[in-house]
This record gives sequence, C-alpha cells and structure tokens, in this order.
Amino acid sequence: MSDKAHVQVVQRQFGEQASAYLSSAVHAQGAEFAQLQAAVAGRGDARVLDLGCGAGHVSFHVAPLVGEVVAYDLSQQMLDVVAAAASERGLGNVRTERGAAERLPFADASFDFVFSRYSAHHWSDLGLALREVRRVLKPGGCVAVIDVASPGSPLLDTHLQAVEVLRDTSHVRDYSVAEWLRQVSEAGLFVERHARQRLRLEFGSWITRMRTPDVFRDAILALQKAVGEEVRAYFEITEDGSFSTDVLVLWATQ
Repeated sequence: MSDKAHVQVVQRQFGEQASAYLSSAVHAQGAEFAQLQAAVAGRGDARVLDLGCGAGHVSFHVAPLVGEVVAYDLSQQMLDVVAAAASERGLGNVRTERGAAERLPFADASFDFVFSRYSAHHWSDLGLALREVRRVLKPGGCVAVIDVASPGSPLLDTHLQAVEVLRDTSHVRDYSVAEWLRQVSEAGLFVERHARQRLRLEFGSWITRMRTPDVFRDAILALQKAVGEEVRAYFEITEDGSFSTDVLVLWATQ
C-alpha cells in the first residue's frame, strides 16, 4: 500500500468515529498519564508535541502544566474534537495541526517534549517518524511513547497482528520491545528506560469503537476459538472475545 493510500485509510477509519475516542475508557484512562504529568512538572514554559493525538487525552492531561501543547494528527475530524474539548475545558494553550508523523511541519529543535500514545502502530514508517521526532526535539528534550507491543514470539506476534488488522484496516504493526529499541537507537535517540504493562480490552467496545464490519468481527472470534492454548493463555482470551495485550512505555532523550 502506498503512503498516500495509507493516509486515506487512516483518515477514513478514524474520521467517522472521532467522538467515540474522546469517551473511550481505554484512551481516557491509564497510569501513564501521571508519568507524563510528572515529566513536565515545573516546566511551565515548555512546548509539548502530542504526536498522533487522537482525541487529545495526552494534551488535556499535560496542558495545565506547560506553556503550549500542539495536538498533531492525520485526521481533521479528530482535531476538531480536540479543539472543541480543549475549549470546553478552558485549555487555551492547546492548538491543533494536521499532518503525518513522517513529515512534521515544525522547525528543528522546537519542542521540549514529544509524547505519543496509542498512535505509532498506525505510522507507515516508524523509523522516519522517529527521525522527525529527533529533529524537532530540543537538545536534552524528552520523548515518551506508549503503544501496544508485540510479545516478540512469532506465534503470538502473528495472532496479535491478525486480530489488529481485522479490527482496523489502518493498522500497520505492533512492534516488539526489541524492534522499538533498535528503531529508537537508529533514529539517534537514547533510551532512558522502558517498561511493559498490560491492557485489558473488552471485545464489544473495542469492536464498536472502530465500527468493525460484522464479517471481520466474526473472523476475529473464529480465529480466537481456533488458536492453541498457548495463544489463548497469553492473551487471556475469554468466551466473549475480550483479551489482554502488552503495552510498552518507553522514555528517550535527544
């Protein structure tokens, strides 16, 4: 799929359900928000890039503590939701801008922090996006990435990527920790620390949020029933299709 075609798929997939992501518990809640707030504490003059901002949850959590947040996303409908919600919450220092992660329309060394949460698995070229992150980050600046992570094992990885793309055709890849460490290093960034956490996904809301067609929903359920016990146990798959997955929280510096 060409980059242009992928952009169109992402815009179509997320534009129609932008409001659903604002109210999604998976996206609105998470222990990592406290970590992001702690990172910017005492930095009232800082500029933050919320890369692949979705419905803006990262922006809303850190905006009261910093000078400016740029909420950046490929979907204009998502950005419209962010702008409206920021206005309702009195967050006048949140501004929106549209574009792809691989082509950031910002000057070199223009941000103190770059945060990205549940976005990177949609990027068409992770390495290029990370090099852009390094370019726009100030010397000594901080990067935090939170995203679903592949377990690394070929068997488990194949299952995860399959259910992800059946649910959402804009999915590119959930990367393993090893893949993340290599790509971050090759982009010229330095990993400070990283940790895994688990995320429980309730099947009904997970499917509804993306308006997954019935044929793909049924395919996911059939696949879950057909896999071996090792896969079922790792992902903690239940009869209704709900499951758990790994999430990587990675911190890096310029």
